[in-house]
Amino acid sequence: MLGAFAAPPTVGGQSPSRVPRIGYLVLSPLADPPSAERAAFLDGLRELGYVVGQNIVIEYRSAAWNRELLPDLAAELVARKLDVIVAAPGTVDAARTATKTIPIVFLSFIDPVEEGLVVSLARPGGNITGPGWSTGDLAGKRLELLKEAIPKLSHVAVLWTPTDQAAQRQWQVTQSAAQRLRVTLRSLEVRDPSDVPKAFAAMTQKRPEALVTFASPLTSAYRPFIVEFAMKQRLPTMFALKSDVEAGGLVSYAPSITDTFRLGARYVDRILKGANPGDLPIQGPTRYELVMNLKTAKAVGLTIPKTNLLQADQVIE
Repeated sequence: MLGAFAAPPTVGGQSPSRVPRIGYLVLSPLADPPSAERAAFLDGLRELGYVVGQNIVIEYRSAAWNRELLPDLAAELVARKLDVIVAAPGTVDAARTATKTIPIVFLSFIDPVEEGLVVSLARPGGNITGPGWSTGDLAGKRLELLKEAIPKLSHVAVLWTPTDQAAQRQWQVTQSAAQRLRVTLRSLEVRDPSDVPKAFAAMTQKRPEALVTFASPLTSAYRPFIVEFAMKQRLPTMFALKSDVEAGGLVSYAPSITDTFRLGARYVDRILKGANPGDLPIQGPTRYELVMNLKTAKAVGLTIPKTNLLQADQVIE
């Protein structure tokens, strides 16, 4: 567990005797130096005048990919009587279950209305708000981009967790896109860790032409194994997150997660200054990133057309 202890604050009109205290609940392990996402959040706080160790306290709780720990970790943060809890991707349900009174800022690309987190985007109500929301529609765009990179693509495996938030919507959208693009899909469901090697075995026995992976806590935790398998099988991959491509995936298309985390700091600031989270509109992403890994393309024997490379926001070489 990590925490930061602070001197008297000077931000936002806070009383000299009152140090703002926020909790940060995360599913992935806490890295030092911080991940790009957490660094963006801390940068966002600094831009607003908050400096950890001087005028703000952050109490971290990490489940280190063990989702079963999240309820207890969220309860620990609630017991600390914090001013606000920041819920990183995959943790908002645990935070919501733990408290209906402490403000929660969620940072995740889900549809909060569809998931029942809030009553509306314009006026969330309750104690939850945040800058990250999206729909499953991006899943169709990802398949379209993969088809553009591999024009002859006709058979694609989809690795996904059907119990994860918004997964069913992503699957439906991907199916619709596949019909339009004349691509045959093969669903490979991974509900728990034991399903991952089964999915690998299925792809080994009947090799697809590419693999699409929906982001979920399980697929994120097993990303190194998915990337390693795809490389050995010379299998082009489409992921949902930039970090997946930085780790060796081929392509990703998603809202900028660092922008979302940086914007999350502004929500925290407004809540610390007295705003009701139920009155803070939930903002959608403003910037999307297409990332391609040329090193991976070479390793799997794929030549990405120049027209596609020109579309990319980042090319890893």
